[in-house]
Amino acid sequence: MRLLGIDFGLVHFGLAFSQGELVEPLEAFEVESLKEAWKKITLVCQREKIERIVLGLPKGRLASKVKKFGRELKEKTGLPVFFQDEDLTSQEAVREMIAIGKPKKRRKKEEHLLAACLILESYLDLLGETR
Repeated sequence: MRLLGIDFGLVHFGLAFSQGELVEPLEAFEVESLKEAWKKITLVCQREKIERIVLGLPKGRLASKVKKFGRELKEKTGLPVFFQDEDLTSQEAVREMIAIGKPKKRRKKEEHLLAACLILESYLDLLGETR
């Protein structure tokens, strides 16, 4: 199954891809509106022949926006959207980049990309446990 993992942000998005157990970073981008994000993600889904979307779900006030975004994304892509707890994925991504010595300038750009990978890996781990 071809999966797309998404780290949602009001401005920054990170995308990861998986076909099987291996998760790969796909791309990170900035948007000025959620409408722009839907268009971009829809194009990625078509290009990569995505079959399922996994959207990171934070706790707190942003959760309702992410759920609404997920419903819209499902409607616009026609694909099933699953929510995956993303607690602390961005912090974990930053820690990992610091550990390997990534410069601060590059960390900011790649934080959402790595967070998307962690979200998708968590989802795949859960799938493995329920099989």
